[in-house]
Amino acid sequence: MNKSLILIASLALAVPALSTLPTPAQAQQRHHRVVCENVLVKHNGSKDDHRIIGTGLGAVAGGLLGHQVGGGKGKTLATVGGAVAGGYVGNRVQKNAQDKKTYYTTERRCHNVYD
Repeated sequence: MNKSLILIASLALAVPALSTLPTPAQAQQRHHRVVCENVLVKHNGSKDDHRIIGTGLGAVAGGLLGHQVGGGKGKTLATVGGAVAGGYVGNRVQKNAQDKKTYYTTERRCHNVYD
């Protein structure tokens, strides 16, 4: 009698657990597909994206040139103005040089999509 009771209890626990498994029809309803797209990738010719080197060299050169102009407080103003203008020009020069080295490639990227 004990064996019968254990068998009935085991079945009572197993049947609800089996009902949560997907049937073959349900398993076939889940779709898997791969979606691919072409992506444009930019390759920069330089590692100095903020153009710090060009800005710094331009500011130093502009400051030195500005220091040669004027006298007294005008000399200080010319030095500061030259540094600012030189920094801007140096930044633009480096940007143009980097733009000439920049190129683009197209990469195919794919990922899985589950429905």
